[in-house]
Amino acid sequence: MNETNPTPPQFPPHIPPMPSVTPPPTARSLGDNPEERVPITSPITAIEAILRQPRRVMYQLRQPGAGALMFYLAVIAILCAVVYGVVVGTFSGKDQLWIAPVKVAGGMLVSALICLPSLYIFACLSGSQARLVEIFGLVMGMLMLTTILLIGFAPVAWLFSQSTESVNWMGTLHLIFWFIAAIFGLRFVDTAFSHSQAKSNAGFNTWVVIFMLVVVQMTTALRPIVGTSESFFPKEKKFFLSYWADCLKPGSERSRPETTR
Repeated sequence: MNETNPTPPQFPPHIPPMPSVTPPPTARSLGDNPEERVPITSPITAIEAILRQPRRVMYQLRQPGAGALMFYLAVIAILCAVVYGVVVGTFSGKDQLWIAPVKVAGGMLVSALICLPSLYIFACLSGSQARLVEIFGLVMGMLMLTTILLIGFAPVAWLFSQSTESVNWMGTLHLIFWFIAAIFGLRFVDTAFSHSQAKSNAGFNTWVVIFMLVVVQMTTALRPIVGTSESFFPKEKKFFLSYWADCLKPGSERSRPETTR
């Protein structure tokens, strides 16, 4: 009688356990931190809040009666722009000590107001629930943060204005300082934009390009800001790229007047 060999039992292959995945923490809503709900009641408090607690400014702009905060933001932005404009004017002296502050503060404020409607439209198209008044407050906060950072660069700008004669170099230096400060100001608006239920940042990113183009064109429309001129506004209309190309041509370099040395 043949003895059949029993079939060995089949064991399932060893499957390593799946690693545990910790879900990413959900973003905190504005106002979750009790400190963000503390009202901003003075310009000094507004400066401290936008530097240390920007979410507090974003939350307060959504609350009823945010008009006082918007006023603080706008006034501080204008004052800081005027102070930095005085530093710009020290390069040439004389009339530029008042012309440069007017052009710097007025140019930044007008550029922001020109771009305000497009920012609101892009916000609506992106699904944002931010109201127009809130968008205005965010733009004022952006200007305030940008100009405060420019004040931080002011001592460096003054040092170079007293140690160089090149108008083109000083103009480039001021543009670099503004560009760095604008990045932080735009980041403030971007963060607030993400808390307004916007489904996409494409609209905001498009607006950033528009805003940057408007500002650099404004510097050309109000030229000269660093150097001197016989008239307050230029007599010739130019696109900023064309103007910059002219400044880079050999023989176009200008120096500040001899009387200001």
